[in-house]
Amino acid sequence: MRWRKVESARRWPLLSWSIVLLAAGYFLLPLYATFQFSLGMQRGETSFAAYHWLFASERFIDSLSYSAVASLLAILAGTLLVVPTVYWVRLKLPRARGFVEFASLLPLIIPPIVMVFGYMRLYGDGSLLPLTTSDSRLDLLLVIGYVVLALPYMFRAIDTGMAAIDIVTLTEAAESLGASRWRIIVSVIFPNVRSAIVAGAFLTLSISLGEFVMASLLSRPAFGPYLVQMGQDYAYQPAALAIMAFVITWVCMALMQFFALRKPGQRFLPRLWAGRATKKERDVS
Repeated sequence: MRWRKVESARRWPLLSWSIVLLAAGYFLLPLYATFQFSLGMQRGETSFAAYHWLFASERFIDSLSYSAVASLLAILAGTLLVVPTVYWVRLKLPRARGFVEFASLLPLIIPPIVMVFGYMRLYGDGSLLPLTTSDSRLDLLLVIGYVVLALPYMFRAIDTGMAAIDIVTLTEAAESLGASRWRIIVSVIFPNVRSAIVAGAFLTLSISLGEFVMASLLSRPAFGPYLVQMGQDYAYQPAALAIMAFVITWVCMALMQFFALRKPGQRFLPRLWAGRATKKERDVS
């Protein structure tokens, strides 16, 4: 019997590692093939010519900057919209939670092209709130579209984080100390669901950074239409662009997680700073 347990323990790690390696290969091999192809722009040589070509292009920098700013605005607007809504529904309107959850799923049911044409009719020239008459208003409409597209993922991430804390007890404790409702949301609720907000921000960034349909139909200079246009005109540059988009997305996610999980007053390099302080103390002594 004991021999069987030892034998089973030996088998399961092998099976687990096989699954991990298989999944890693499924994910990494296409990336490696794309990266290898992007290095073949100059015939007979392995070079980063495609990457140099992209960095020299002003259109690449402009489209990437435009999508990054639009994504950050969508994350900010989505957070300010979803966190108070989920908090209020869980605190005061628990029976309406099913309806709100169903409403948050509508962007998964309605195709983005239908949403764009709906926006154009609703916010056209003759409407009470015209958002298609200038470039700045179209930018605002695109950010609103990104918020709607990421709403199912942002809502579920924050709703799950909100379910892990006792909202009623925290609210009653804050109210007993004289805090207003807005102060409770900002000072109590937001810090307690910070990891959930970061998870929702990750998903919003990954969705909106390479989004194509809305940006293309609204004629916005975003990164998604630029990526598609490059794929139609060139061979090696789109592969380099895909690798760079992947790296930029993961770097942005790592930075967001780093800054979101830092404690108030925490130093960036505690060991290095501690070492300098010790040396300074030695000099003084």
